[in-house]
Amino acid sequence: MRAIREGYLYQLTSLARLFPVNCYLIEEEEGLTLIDAAMPFSAKGILEVAKKIGKPITRIVLTHAHEDHVGALDAVKAEFAAAPVYISKRDARIMDGDKSLEGGEPQTVIKGGVPKNLKTKPDILLNEGDRVGSLIAIETPGHTPGSMSFMDIRSNALIAGDAFQIRGGMAVAGDKRIWFPFPALGTWDKKTALKSAKKILSYQPSILAVGHGEMIKNPQSEMEKVIKRFEMKL
Repeated sequence: MRAIREGYLYQLTSLARLFPVNCYLIEEEEGLTLIDAAMPFSAKGILEVAKKIGKPITRIVLTHAHEDHVGALDAVKAEFAAAPVYISKRDARIMDGDKSLEGGEPQTVIKGGVPKNLKTKPDILLNEGDRVGSLIAIETPGHTPGSMSFMDIRSNALIAGDAFQIRGGMAVAGDKRIWFPFPALGTWDKKTALKSAKKILSYQPSILAVGHGEMIKNPQSEMEKVIKRFEMKL
C-alpha cells in the first residue's frame, strides 16, 4: 500500500497504478481517524501504516457505504474494537444493504456495490456540521443519497469521497471519464452531485482528497472548470 503525507493527512492507496482506491488517516494528538476502509485486502496496509505512525486508530469515518469504501472495515474494527464507526444516517441504511429510496429524494436507482456480509454496524450517525475530532462533517449527496465529505479545520484539507474523482481526469461524480468511468457508473443522481460539488467548492479547500486519484493542492480553479463542464452537460 502506498502512503503519502500532507500535513495531518495521510493518503493510503491500494492498486495505485491499476485501479487506485484511497482511504485516509488523519493524525490527531491522541490517535488517528481513519476515513474510509478501501478494499478487503487493504486491511494489512492500513494497519501497517498506523503502526509506523505510532498511534492507534481511535475513530473510523465513512464518506459513504459503497463496497470499495468499507471493504476492510471489519478487519480494522477487529484490531481497534473501541474505535467508534461514523457514517451519515442516510447511508447507514445502504451499509445495511437497504437500497430503497425515501420520499422527496430523486427516484433514481441507487447504484454501485453495496456490502453484503459486513458485520460492523455504525456507532454514531452523522449530520451536517457534526464534529469528529478536527473534522467537520459536510453533507454532499449525489454519488449516494447520504454521501458526506470531511474538512480538517486545522488545514482546510477536504476529503470528498467520490463527490469528485481525479483518476482518469478530474470530474464531478456522475460525469463519466472514459479512462476511469467507474465512479460515474456508481453515481446515484447527477443533479444532486453537481449541487454538492458546488458546495464543496464554497469551502475553498487547500487540498482536495478523493476516493480515486491523487490529492490536489489549491484545487479551486480545476474544480470550477469541471463543475462548469458538467453543468453544461446537464
